[in-house]
Amino acid sequence: MVKPLRHPFRTVVVTGVPGVGKTTVISYLEKMAKEKGIKIKVVNFGTYMLNTALSEGLVKNRDEIRKLPLRKQLGLQERAARRIIEDASNELGDEGYLIIDTHALVKTPAGYWPGLPAHVLDELKPDMIAVIEADPELIAKRQERDVTRFRSDIGGPEGVRKLMEYARAATLASAVRYASTVAFIENPEGAPERAAKELLERILEL
Repeated sequence: MVKPLRHPFRTVVVTGVPGVGKTTVISYLEKMAKEKGIKIKVVNFGTYMLNTALSEGLVKNRDEIRKLPLRKQLGLQERAARRIIEDASNELGDEGYLIIDTHALVKTPAGYWPGLPAHVLDELKPDMIAVIEADPELIAKRQERDVTRFRSDIGGPEGVRKLMEYARAATLASAVRYASTVAFIENPEGAPERAAKELLERILEL
């Protein structure tokens, strides 16, 4: 039996380095979509991984996930991806848009870890991978202001710039596997609505 290359609903993975404002852009996107009567479900991949890790006693907070042994992260990724699609199938059925907030690449003590490896892509089957971007200096300042997260190990503006470069490459590599459209969306300071509007326009073209 040939496995389907897509889910009945549209699946859009939205990535971006920590501090780029990705989650804020997605929140505006969700609001705009609902105002237009578009059926949409937004999920955070990290939250699915965190809930699983917490239930297994592996971590105490989200930032500890990327410090777990990579083989444990591998299992968490797979279980999270499967649960996301199960939940989306139950809620969306055969129509609508699933928006997944995640990272294309994660910096870990052992090196860079792909957020969208083959086993995750095989579950998600994304129609599009969108990359939210901004000036590295701006992102570094946003990271400094966010006292709820530990991100100092990313390395300031230069570390952000390097992570963005690697994340772009990882995104394009992931997109090849499922012939996913790739969209780069700029999120300048103070204009997340504009970024959300552009992203929604791209999504509706799928």
